[in-house]
Amino acid sequence: MVKYNELSVSSNKNKTRVGRGISAGRGKTAGRGTKGQNARTGKKLRVMFQGGQRPLAQAIPKNRGFKSLKAPAQVVYTDNLNSLSGVVDNFTLYEAGLIATPFHTVKVITRGEITTQIDLKIQSISASAKEALSNAGGSFEKVATPLPKSAKQAEAEDK
Repeated sequence: MVKYNELSVSSNKNKTRVGRGISAGRGKTAGRGTKGQNARTGKKLRVMFQGGQRPLAQAIPKNRGFKSLKAPAQVVYTDNLNSLSGVVDNFTLYEAGLIATPFHTVKVITRGEITTQIDLKIQSISASAKEALSNAGGSFEKVATPLPKSAKQAEAEDK
């Protein structure tokens, strides 16, 4: 079985010269078949052209607007933070089961009261939640979203 890394493929192929006689292998019709619109010179039709029939892409309705590919922030409510203490970051929230993954953006928003004094080190916080946090004696520091470590990085740290 041929392995992908063992394939011998040249990056620069020579152009095939067509219509240069029978012995050249691409003579007479030069790979265009016989007769018809596609066999003629100067044949340049639009990609969507369907012989005068209305193209399917023109006939179907279009989806208007814009859909973002960016993942929305994971939401954590202030009343859930009462069970935590000390420095709280993405990994602390993940271990507490408040977010699905530590490698996505996290935002804290207000719901209920916050009573514990914690130092939040996450991506974003609502204005009212920031005020409630400072009233409880805590602080907020904006940090970048942590990136997952690759297998190579993890291996290098184990050594």
